[in-house]
Amino acid sequence: MYGKTGVDFPQRIVCLTAETAEIAHVLGAGGRVVGVPGTARRPDAVREKARVGGFTTFRIDKILELQPDLVLGFSDLQKDVMRELIGSGIAVLCTNQRSFEDVLRTILMIGGALGCEPAARALVQDLRDEVKQVREYSSVWPDRPRVYFEEWHDPLITGIRWVSELIEIAGGRDVFAELRDRPIASQRIVASEEVVRRDPEIILASWCGKPVDRDGIARRPGWQGMTAVKRGQIHELDGSDVLSPGPSLVIGLRQIHDIVQNFQAAA
Repeated sequence: MYGKTGVDFPQRIVCLTAETAEIAHVLGAGGRVVGVPGTARRPDAVREKARVGGFTTFRIDKILELQPDLVLGFSDLQKDVMRELIGSGIAVLCTNQRSFEDVLRTILMIGGALGCEPAARALVQDLRDEVKQVREYSSVWPDRPRVYFEEWHDPLITGIRWVSELIEIAGGRDVFAELRDRPIASQRIVASEEVVRRDPEIILASWCGKPVDRDGIARRPGWQGMTAVKRGQIHELDGSDVLSPGPSLVIGLRQIHDIVQNFQAAA
């Protein structure tokens, strides 16, 4: 019939990050996902999918065996595997979001690529509504506690832009906000002495999948006099909630908001 073609949206999708797998499932395309990374946890349905590797350690042969017509990835750290896949004739979509707004645009982009634009727009609106609610609640607090977020412990690396934004939306004040626009982790290395000088009232830590040693943080040289340490305000956050730039960021936002709110109540 005139106006119709045999072209269809991707039917065999491999996701190389937890958030792309989550986005595809939330948008209703989970049945078309055939492969995910070992880090994928949400929703539960991803646990049944074939595993193709880690964030940067993928088996190209395993991906090719799944015969994908689209591979979804994230970050410049995956540029090498993307290059190999393109060289093998595979279509790829690799995003590089750094801010919360970038995350929302990524959801729309992936939704369009999968033929799920209405669902993507609805999800983005839900996320915006959640952020608006938290922002309005925290905006009435007269003081915003100083917050230090630690993405890694050796060397000390502070948070990427979207984490810094979540802290501020939740009612805190990122003590290293001036570093948020530096996209590479090595550009966000901070000195222990500088953390002490800025005297955070709350410490949030998420070590990229490694358990956070809260006692070890409190024992660092010179940190015993820090307000956060003296008040027992050292909190571990699940990386899936704050370091995976997808829909789960609102879970991390709620957790940070609860921490700040409890701090305010105890002040």
